[in-house]
Formats: sequence, C-alpha cells, structure tokens
Amino acid sequence: MIGIREAKAQFSRLVDEAGRGVEWIITDRGRPVARLSPIHDVEMPVQQRLARLQTWGWIERERDRPTRIPPPVRIGVDAQRALQEDRGI
Repeated sequence: MIGIREAKAQFSRLVDEAGRGVEWIITDRGRPVARLSPIHDVEMPVQQRLARLQTWGWIERERDRPTRIPPPVRIGVDAQRALQEDRGI
C-alpha cells in the first residue's frame, strides 16, 4: 500500500513496477481508494479487447457513430464581433 501523496510523487516508478507485475493499493488518509495493477490481457486478440470496451461503454461501435459530420453552421458575423456585442463592448 502507498499513500496518495507518495504515489503522486513516485508515479513513474509505480507504473514501471506495475508493468513488471507489482500491484499497488493507493490509500487516502489510510483508506484504500484505488488499485494500480498490471494489465494481464495484453495478448488478448484486438477484436476481443474492443468488444469488452464496447460492453463497458468506453467506446462505440463504428456503426453507432454518424457516418457523416454535418457542416458547420455559419452565423453571418465573425465570432470576435459577436462576442464583443454580447459583452456590450
């Protein structure tokens, strides 16, 4: 276990150690709040990893995204002038 302040000061070292298999529990005022651990599924096929990220809601499937981004809306006035008018300058 390591306190949050010490973990912030030594974060690079902790990440290096996690990459070598060490797991760290980070505490805040003596209470465990987070875990820094190695990733064990790096060898998992990409499609399987993507499916898991989709299940977790971290990424969207390609077909869920819009196929075309609409063009920007033109307001007819440059942004600086509109901002100044809004501020009463």
